[in-house]
Amino acid sequence: MDLRGTFLPVTTPFDPVSGDVDLVSLRANLRHWMDHPIAGVLIAGSTGESVLLDDAELLSMLEAARDVVPEGRVLIAGTGAESTRATIRRTEAAATAGADAALVKPPAYYRGAMTPEALARHYHAVADASPIPVIVYQVPLRLSTLDLPTGLVAELSHHGNIVGIKDSRGKLELVGDLVAQCDHGFQVLVGAGSVLYGALELGAVGGIVGVGLMAPAEAAEVSVAFYEGRKPEAGRVQERIAPVHTKIVGEMGVPGIKAALDLLGLHGGAPRPPLVPAPAARVQEIRGILEAAGLLETARA
Repeated sequence: MDLRGTFLPVTTPFDPVSGDVDLVSLRANLRHWMDHPIAGVLIAGSTGESVLLDDAELLSMLEAARDVVPEGRVLIAGTGAESTRATIRRTEAAATAGADAALVKPPAYYRGAMTPEALARHYHAVADASPIPVIVYQVPLRLSTLDLPTGLVAELSHHGNIVGIKDSRGKLELVGDLVAQCDHGFQVLVGAGSVLYGALELGAVGGIVGVGLMAPAEAAEVSVAFYEGRKPEAGRVQERIAPVHTKIVGEMGVPGIKAALDLLGLHGGAPRPPLVPAPAARVQEIRGILEAAGLLETARA
């Protein structure tokens, strides 16, 4: 599986009255993002409020996305659960619903018991059973998760059905360690849109970056320009969108991203409780960030 390029961890729109997943709005957002040269999308990642979705909702979203995401673009499903059994079940169901790959976060509730040996057994069991390739997910450390040792990831990289990692720690030195120590052919993706260009320089193949939801053309161009040898241009685009990642994705999270999508004419909406929408003062701050990056002008055009 080729994971080169920029992927988008799509948000989950909810109906404002019923609170159900709004599949019509999801398809509309996906059609907009598919107008740009992104490599694919992730359904039910952290930005998609994965921990607030039930299994049936995940499958309905994958089926809706499969109708919109064309062949040649990778559809990734977030399938990680707290038990190995549930993770396998969700991964198998996601494959049936049309997912091309599974992004599997580490089980973290019993954090103290999750030794490298326990995690290795978990990931090996999931990968052995999965009908689709598995991508390890290093969740952002500001969330309730584990910091996966590089040695563990290097061990997992030898499994034939574990094809890569999404590393959302945002530290280039850790990306370099993964590239250096993992098996040849194991693909490293970053989850922080502020370091995408730097990660590509270090040997990462791309990223699954929330900033691309607000700036799909620009985030895609970082990867496209890099692979076409237009590195100075890729670097300039990276500099333009890095503050959008830092100030909205990094500091505000899902409510901030959804408010930004509303300002850009897409379907953001409110997050699912217990998350709360961005307050009015934050929305005005988001407007200023988007304007400074030239994204509101692009949206109006």
